[in-house]
Amino acid sequence: MSSMSRRGILASTAALAGAAALARPALAQPRYPNRPLQMIVPWGAGGGTDATARIIAALLEKELGQPVNVVNRTGGSGVVGHAAIASANPDGYSIGIITVEIAMMHWQGLTELTYANYTPLGLMNRDAPGVQVSASSPYKDIKALAEGIKNSPPGKLKASGTGQGGIWHLALVGWLQAMGLKPDHVRWVPSNGAAPGMQDLVAGGIDIVPCSIPEARAMLDAGRARSLAIMAPQRDPQFPDIPTLKESLGVDYQTGVWRGIGGPLKMPAEISGKLTEALERVYKSAEYSDFMKSRGFGMDWGDGAAFGKVMAETDAAMGTAMKAAGLAKA
Repeated sequence: MSSMSRRGILASTAALAGAAALARPALAQPRYPNRPLQMIVPWGAGGGTDATARIIAALLEKELGQPVNVVNRTGGSGVVGHAAIASANPDGYSIGIITVEIAMMHWQGLTELTYANYTPLGLMNRDAPGVQVSASSPYKDIKALAEGIKNSPPGKLKASGTGQGGIWHLALVGWLQAMGLKPDHVRWVPSNGAAPGMQDLVAGGIDIVPCSIPEARAMLDAGRARSLAIMAPQRDPQFPDIPTLKESLGVDYQTGVWRGIGGPLKMPAEISGKLTEALERVYKSAEYSDFMKSRGFGMDWGDGAAFGKVMAETDAAMGTAMKAAGLAKA
């Protein structure tokens, strides 16, 4: 073989080796996910949001083939955890459960974060408030209660179920406005949550508790309270005997709490898309359905776009209600 031929073979071999070396990084890029993920929860362990996040994380592990570690980042009335989700690396390895409070916190002046600071991945839960009265209340249905509210002097009737400016307070404000009344026509008595509010209700200290049916369920099942209506577009399949405001009162007012999974902005579309697909499979699984039904939690699925729309609509509604009640600082 001539020296020219040998040189040609060596040159060709070197060129092929170089091409292989250039191609190797592209071929070696790991598929997502190739390591554990973390699920950030802005609320404490043991609560409804924490429980929902943990069942989602456990089922997401099966779908993605990687551990999904739940991390509770509490503080600041939900600000700390929501900020941790928004500021995470958008590589898909840090996601979190976003709650309805993100549509309220910035109106209260607690943070500059809004729904626009996230990549929505999937709506997983929604619970509308019911309108609860004690079993001994003279108001036997929502029409009678509405008439009683309208005919009572401002501030005579009292309601409770959360702190001042909390989600259930705003639910009451919105309902009063929808009936053409001032937002403080029923006096709000702040409490540390729906459970103490329901206790005050059955003890006769207050007249109304607008909170989710699951939160009122113990008193309802015990026959110590009644739920007269639900602020939802349709009846809850788990509580089919409770009518909506629209069908029983002609007032088309809807609100409630929701939970969904999201990540920081600028997540690559292929990663956010894969997560949304996995979350939809989780939502449709028997394990998730059984868990949510056992807790009395409402189920409502929305993909990234639908969840983003829910967040935007809630933000606008909460802003309107908080401004009307004089609770908005932004």
